[in-house]
Amino acid sequence: MSILIKKPGILSTVQDLGRCGYRRLGINPNGVMDRTATRLVNILLGNDENAAVIEMHFPAGEIVFERDCLFALGGGSLGAHLDGNAAINWRVHRAAKDSTLTFSNRAFGNRSYLAIRGGFQIEKWLDSASTNLTAKIGGFDGRKLGSGDRIEFALNQDDASPVVHQQIATSLIPSYSRFPTVRVIKGGEFDLLNAESQDIFEISNYKISNNSNRMGYRLNGEPLTLLTPTELLSSAVNFGTIQLLPDGQLIVLMADHQTSGGYPRVAHVIERDLPLLAQLGGNDGVGFHLIDIAAAEKITAAFERDLNLLKTGVRLCSKRNLGE
Repeated sequence: MSILIKKPGILSTVQDLGRCGYRRLGINPNGVMDRTATRLVNILLGNDENAAVIEMHFPAGEIVFERDCLFALGGGSLGAHLDGNAAINWRVHRAAKDSTLTFSNRAFGNRSYLAIRGGFQIEKWLDSASTNLTAKIGGFDGRKLGSGDRIEFALNQDDASPVVHQQIATSLIPSYSRFPTVRVIKGGEFDLLNAESQDIFEISNYKISNNSNRMGYRLNGEPLTLLTPTELLSSAVNFGTIQLLPDGQLIVLMADHQTSGGYPRVAHVIERDLPLLAQLGGNDGVGFHLIDIAAAEKITAAFERDLNLLKTGVRLCSKRNLGE
């Protein structure tokens, strides 16, 4: 059995944490925009944290569950309701056969993630279920979901089920905001900025351009200037790389980023703060705060320890639910 896409919304795709290990071939990783939300809802359900989910952009659509199942939502709060009853983010819910999940209004964020206990049955391309919309491959036939599409549940579900209404601790949930301050480390070409521009970068407020998408966010702010005009060889870039464009404006590369680029890499957003960017939309704001690599590594390590504790807690609750 499966879920049925009754109404697709503006952009709903099948994604996982990305297609890793193929950038040397020019294949970009794709994957979810909000990796933390995806990991959290999958762990909450007892899934592998890389299990495929449905990424839904606001306005989202309407989904019918064609069999009983457990599900969880994370990321942006888009006014989810299950048969008219609020379906709160970061919590395990039980959907009965033929029940309908709808999204009525947005409280915050631009992308929500639907995970099913046991995951979806998606054929992988290069070890990933992520959708590459440009190449039209991966995910669900390489395209966004449309009305009438069905996605089958995976067959590898076991008897250990999470407790209904079990939820994520608030300390693990990203501090989403329409105007976050995002921590960054210096990029390879940060020192090519003149002194004034280095100061401007950290004290300025930037606005997300409406000309932004899953490949990158263009930022509007005070232009930055290099010490001297410089031509660079293309270098590796990543999700969260901040590049300086020829007009002095910045672009932050997102999930569908290219594998390399020739623009100066001013900074890189630390992984813990990427979800804060992932939930932004046009006209939202962002500021940057420089930290060093050692601090970034410490932040990442602390979060990974917390995720491991969450995994242990979910596993123990599932066993207790079975009476073991």
